[in-house]
Amino acid sequence: MSSFTEIDLETVTLNLFSDLGYTTKKGNEERKSSSGIILTDRLQSALISINPNIPFDAIEEAIRKVTRTDSPSLIENNKQFHKYLTEGIDIEYSRENRIKYDKVWLIDFNNPENNNFLALNQFTVIENKHNRRPDVVIFINGLPIAVIELKNPTDETATIRGAFNQLQTYKKEIPSLFQYNQILIASDGTEARFGTLTADWERFMPWRTIDGETIAPKGSAELEIMIRGIFQKEILIDILRYFIIFETDGESIIKKMAGYHQYHAVNKAIKCSINATSEQGNKKVGVVWHTQGSGKSLTMAFYAAKITQQPELNNPTLIVLTDRNDLDDQLFTTFSNCIDLLRQTPEQAESRQHLKEYLKDKPAGGIIFTTIHKFAPPTGEEEYPVLSERKNIIFITDEAHRSQYGLKAKMTKKDDEAYLSYGYAKYVRDGLPNASFLGFTGTPIEQEDKSTPALFGDYIDIYDIQRAVEDEATKKIYQE
Repeated sequence: MSSFTEIDLETVTLNLFSDLGYTTKKGNEERKSSSGIILTDRLQSALISINPNIPFDAIEEAIRKVTRTDSPSLIENNKQFHKYLTEGIDIEYSRENRIKYDKVWLIDFNNPENNNFLALNQFTVIENKHNRRPDVVIFINGLPIAVIELKNPTDETATIRGAFNQLQTYKKEIPSLFQYNQILIASDGTEARFGTLTADWERFMPWRTIDGETIAPKGSAELEIMIRGIFQKEILIDILRYFIIFETDGESIIKKMAGYHQYHAVNKAIKCSINATSEQGNKKVGVVWHTQGSGKSLTMAFYAAKITQQPELNNPTLIVLTDRNDLDDQLFTTFSNCIDLLRQTPEQAESRQHLKEYLKDKPAGGIIFTTIHKFAPPTGEEEYPVLSERKNIIFITDEAHRSQYGLKAKMTKKDDEAYLSYGYAKYVRDGLPNASFLGFTGTPIEQEDKSTPALFGDYIDIYDIQRAVEDEATKKIYQE
């Protein structure tokens, strides 16, 4: 019988965090009592460092807002905290006999090293007569943003599902710890799954890459890959900022975090977008092929949220293009559920004139949905009118390869008459001659298909059916 214990596994886990530059301690070394969830001294010190121009009284007010609970609902409080985390906390203070309105930021998103990263094991929490001790808790600037529950891999009765069940017990018995939680991890040392506060077991997923390029085979040391893949400082704060959403389903709030394939596809697409839209760019961003059922619609929303915040693109306008009205409605609904993440309200074009007026009235920014058929030229005309000559317009096209063809003229016969006609690809480019194009598809592009790469560029990222099946990612985990 192996002498390896759960405490040994906790030590291995802390060592992984230490390798990533985190401070690691035992819970009782960090604090003297078990009542406080937030490490107030660390939070206060971090906020002073991150917000050097904000007076101390205003920082204290921000801390009071963070520690206050406004709702009896854990997920409502969690959603409010996430808003504070990503958008800053609005404060006001008096300076030079004037009231100033400003924000206190809980995380320095631009300088990862200007944050305090801490991993504690055996972090005791006493609440409602329950004395609980989660195995590992991860803090940023004194805020407990992740909980890792471990089971001994040498104990046949201690399973990863048991670790998941333990997390559910913690949520019920010590809910104050989870008001701030962003990531939950269950592991037996070999297998590892991550999820969010509202995720059931089916929605706990593997994270199979560290760098987004090399995909670990099934049976690899999943816990190590997950920690190194999610908790690198730059990656973690990027996930917190752009890759977590709250959707409302009836009266329920569902919290979702991007899978590894979504996270890395978006960041690859961001780089390709910056290159394609530059002065030297060819306007072809590329194609993301993510198999059906793996969350393609959410990937598009995550991309939209992040690309609009990139300073190199000078507040771009996004046009989301589909080839069917029902797809337009579905995708629009997905984006509308992500308004907090997008920080703007998307619109649907009712007509070509509406689209033209939208682009004319909005010199920058905005997200508008339209179907490809609105790019049919006026009857009897070969040319499509120019809608905008701006360069910071990006087309995000769903199922790019289905309807975007036809740059060259072809002879069409109808009622004994013959005339030249073109495909929608030409008309779209007539209307927006300086726009760039990003394609998303749920099915592979055929080898003989030369048109899609010619119009959109090469593959940016591939998540095929084999990998989706291995990840069990096709169980409608992410709603399309």
